[in-house]
Amino acid sequence: MSRILLNKDNLFYNLELISKKATSKDKVAVVLKDNAYGHGIIEVAKLSKEFGIKKAVVKSVEDAKKIKDYFPYILILAPNDFNNYSHTFHIALNTLENIEKIPQNSNVHIKIDTGMHRNGIAIDDIEEAILGLSKRKVNITGVFTHHKGADELSTSFFFQKELFSKAKYKVKEVCEKLFLPIPAFHSCNSSALFREKNFEELNEDFARVGIATYGYLEDDLPFDFPKLKPVMSLWASKMATRELKKAQSVGYGGKFTANENMIVSTYDIGYGDGFLRLNENHNYTTPKGFRVLGRVSMDNLSINSDEKEVCLFDDVRELAKIHNTITYEITCSLKESIKREIV
Repeated sequence: MSRILLNKDNLFYNLELISKKATSKDKVAVVLKDNAYGHGIIEVAKLSKEFGIKKAVVKSVEDAKKIKDYFPYILILAPNDFNNYSHTFHIALNTLENIEKIPQNSNVHIKIDTGMHRNGIAIDDIEEAILGLSKRKVNITGVFTHHKGADELSTSFFFQKELFSKAKYKVKEVCEKLFLPIPAFHSCNSSALFREKNFEELNEDFARVGIATYGYLEDDLPFDFPKLKPVMSLWASKMATRELKKAQSVGYGGKFTANENMIVSTYDIGYGDGFLRLNENHNYTTPKGFRVLGRVSMDNLSINSDEKEVCLFDDVRELAKIHNTITYEITCSLKESIKREIV
């Protein structure tokens, strides 16, 4: 049976580097959306709690309920209903239109659009948002934004930082005028956190760290990013073995043809499980040096091995290059039905 192994030591190594950069564990919110980037939301929640992380970020209320016993503080980025919430849940306000839907006494983080133009309210609408939420007796517990290009060499990172500074000033001004508590501020994702020379000087309350938790950051740019350790490895079990004769082909379209007699086995994972279909024009070699032969099928693939179990990857960067995508997409594509194990 195929399985995903999660390396506890590597996760703790990454969280230690992240916590030091953020100045403490209390200033780290681990992002667990989309099944913890494919790693397993329950498994990563348990380990994060064991490490000492107290804040988590998820996409939905359903996900927040899954991990409510592991964290005293959970931010929900895209709430899809507006019923009563646990006192430990904090929901994102992504548009002024949702103010009237939020139940009394809810904890709310106002999202500010500083240039991504996806979700969030304009800086000019901050006072209207705070007044509207106050009238509904909602607790404004946070204000945040999201960087669109912290992992790129562009001016957008500095432009958004400046806009969020203006937003923070405006929020403080309005809250003081209305005798409201100053909410928590947060803007840094993984790349933004490590681009900051001194997180303490940013004067924010925590960072939302996603992909760095799992061992990846863009490392081909001239930033002083640390070398993180990938947490996930993917393993497949053998289904059948045969000798492929010289000139015989294997798989759909016969895209791999043997140059000599060779041992070939099929293994129990395919694109139906989220291991993306390889372009036969690219060679992919497993960490142990085996080759994936021809096309990946829906439920299995072929490898020049007869081992009972094969590690398909322990670092997804090479696969991301082959698929012309990002590491996130490779890990997030893996289905929840694959068993996750902590090692």
